[in-house]
Amino acid sequence: MKKISILFGAALMAGTALLAVKAQAADELTITSWGGAYQESQRKAYFEPYIAAGNKITEAEYNGEIAKIRAMIEANAVTWDVIDVDTQTAMAGCAEGTFETLDWAKLGLDRSKFIGADITDCAVPTILYSTVVAYDTSKTQEPANLFEALFDTAKYPGKRALQKNPFINLEWALMADGVPPEEVYKVLNTDEGVERAFKKLDTIKKDVVWWESGAQGPQLLADGQVVFASSWNGRFYSAIKTDKKPFKIIWDRQAPDYDWWAIPKGTPRLDAAYRFISFASQPKPQAEQTKYISYGPANKDATAEIDPAVLPDLPSAPENMKTVFFADQQFWADKGEELRERFNAWLAQ
Repeated sequence: MKKISILFGAALMAGTALLAVKAQAADELTITSWGGAYQESQRKAYFEPYIAAGNKITEAEYNGEIAKIRAMIEANAVTWDVIDVDTQTAMAGCAEGTFETLDWAKLGLDRSKFIGADITDCAVPTILYSTVVAYDTSKTQEPANLFEALFDTAKYPGKRALQKNPFINLEWALMADGVPPEEVYKVLNTDEGVERAFKKLDTIKKDVVWWESGAQGPQLLADGQVVFASSWNGRFYSAIKTDKKPFKIIWDRQAPDYDWWAIPKGTPRLDAAYRFISFASQPKPQAEQTKYISYGPANKDATAEIDPAVLPDLPSAPENMKTVFFADQQFWADKGEELRERFNAWLAQ
């Protein structure tokens, strides 16, 4: 991300939003996120300052299940007011009417300042994170690239920990099989391409431990149960910085994505939800979050507020972006359910 100076107008907007938070000073919200190190970073950067302004926040956690949100709405019993969602959920929820269509003017935010904001009309991007692979430097030599780490079981015998999800795993499999990054979705959009991806995954299937919670990858690595593990870069950052684990992230073919603030249809606290998202989207709180987890802020103006010592640990650092692979979110919105069914059937074989 480019370093952008904060203009007077943006600063004025931020000040106005903060004043609005203090002026209301009576909001009660339930905010749902992903738990772990990520939610802890949100607690320090957003929740605690918002509470200090006189508001009340009840935290909840989930694993991204949109079905839970749909069930609340269908039962007319919405108890979650603001939800941190991934891109696929944001897009699917917007298309089916699960989330509110957001009014950026009401938020008091300049949509053009936010990376990825044009992807959906129902959520505000909050962070840029990345799916990466890491290893324990005290036990494993540095691989030449990501695909050697994941697929060269002769050179690197042992288990690999991968997310129990076709997302990114299929793309990595095709690239490991020789498909150029720019042609991955053209190939994956065919039956033959899907079969090719699964055939490549077949070569390591017996060597994979499948995780479902983001904390499991780093834990499996720490326990010595695997030689390489995938997870979100913030999970590994926490293990390295906080737990002093001798892990190293392989930034080769990192797969960045966004997380978003969304509002479920039917919340009785709609205006309060707007006020919280406005507050949490200002440059200073977003920069503050990078002190606690290595995710890049979606608000471009936040970059100028980030400690230069922190920048190398962010997915958006130039050195880390050399072989970056951006997933096609529209492809997954269209094909995700079908490919997840195929993936689960493959796992059961």
